[in-house]
Amino acid sequence: MADVKITAEVRKEFGKGASRRIRQAEKVPAVIYGHGTDPVHVTLPGYDLMMALKKSNVLITLDIEGRKELVIPKAIQREAIRGFLVHLDLLVVKKGEKVNVDVPIHTEGELGIGQNLLEYVINALPVEAEATHIPESVTVSIQGLVSGDQVLAKDVPLPDGTTLAIDGEEPVLQVLSAQAEEPGAEADAEETTAV
Repeated sequence: MADVKITAEVRKEFGKGASRRIRQAEKVPAVIYGHGTDPVHVTLPGYDLMMALKKSNVLITLDIEGRKELVIPKAIQREAIRGFLVHLDLLVVKKGEKVNVDVPIHTEGELGIGQNLLEYVINALPVEAEATHIPESVTVSIQGLVSGDQVLAKDVPLPDGTTLAIDGEEPVLQVLSAQAEEPGAEADAEETTAV
């Protein structure tokens, strides 16, 4: 897991106007919380933060006026249309501490014979892992699966030190049969538009 270092500035102005000015300066407002401490409002450099967030569950070492704080992103708000970062909630973590995170699920292999579709019941698997050893993703083999097959949470191979944070019987992936449209339905649609 990559550890990214970012310098943060403590925020002294609050409200919509202040947040707008921060974003115009290509920075992102954020709040740091956790371990029973009071929330700390900071401003982070937009480009550095955007690059750090390209990895899921990235571990960030913040330099806040000379004080180092280890954090992970907990809630990321983006602008709906352009996807720009609007606000970030960061959770303080300590080395050796276990945290609950959602880890992206990747698949490998080919589905079995037939016109089958793979459905992700969940896109990210909730797990508990040591804060400095969070897996970037988990990989599941779908080799040979056919319609009706499921992959349950307990079937997903996890790295050492990582445990499930959901019931092992929860479905993660399932294989569906591709539904072919009846030939008559398409012909009926063409006749309707031709009239």
